Amino acid sequence: MAAERQLLPEPLPAEPMTMAAAWLADAWRQRAQQNPDAMVLATVDHRGHPAARVVLCKQIIAEPGYLLFYTNYGSRKGREIAANPRGATVLYWDSLHRQLRVEGPIVKALPAESDAYFATRAWQSRVGAWASEQSQPVATRAQLVQAVRSAAARLGTPNVLAPSPSEQDVAVPRPPHWGGYRLWAESVELWVEGEYRIHDRARWTRSLTPAGEHDFRAGAWTATRLQP
Repeated sequence: MAAERQLLPEPLPAEPMTMAAAWLADAWRQRAQQNPDAMVLATVDHRGHPAARVVLCKQIIAEPGYLLFYTNYGSRKGREIAANPRGATVLYWDSLHRQLRVEGPIVKALPAESDAYFATRAWQSRVGAWASEQSQPVATRAQLVQAVRSAAARLGTPNVLAPSPSEQDVAVPRPPHWGGYRLWAESVELWVEGEYRIHDRARWTRSLTPAGEHDFRAGAWTATRLQP
């Protein structure tokens, strides 16, 4: 397991995102945990109250440097991002002795990105995205089930909750309230577990200047080793 415990290079790389993307790819190859792309996403609401939850990091774009995740725009995290468009994330691969932290501004992904990813989901999940008012109260489980059945009827799909094994994919468009976000990396920390808790840590920071609705113009990275 020596390769998994390999410490950070010396000197540090000029930028961290290539290594971050490689770590995610390595976690997928080894599949030592069920969801290698599971990451904790923390956001803050308009009152300054933080909240955290686990989402899936669907992609790390090393250049120009952002993470992609998808959700319901009307969910609690969606509302918090709208009020305070910044976030902090952690991906922790226990068996690989690695941790990745990313902080920065959040903007919506391109509609084409959201459409492309939505089309890869099982059609039943696509129907569910139309049915669920994520994070909103629901009186009973039966009411939620009925909402899914109603969405399937509106969309003209088979019964989501009792599909036939022979059914093929069903065309379900992406709802306007569902899509992707780009978390642009303004600060990145790479952590490798060391023996006797003498861990290897480094942090990279850069400036980001808005450059349109979905993008930023990035400054040069600055790297610093940190004590464990």
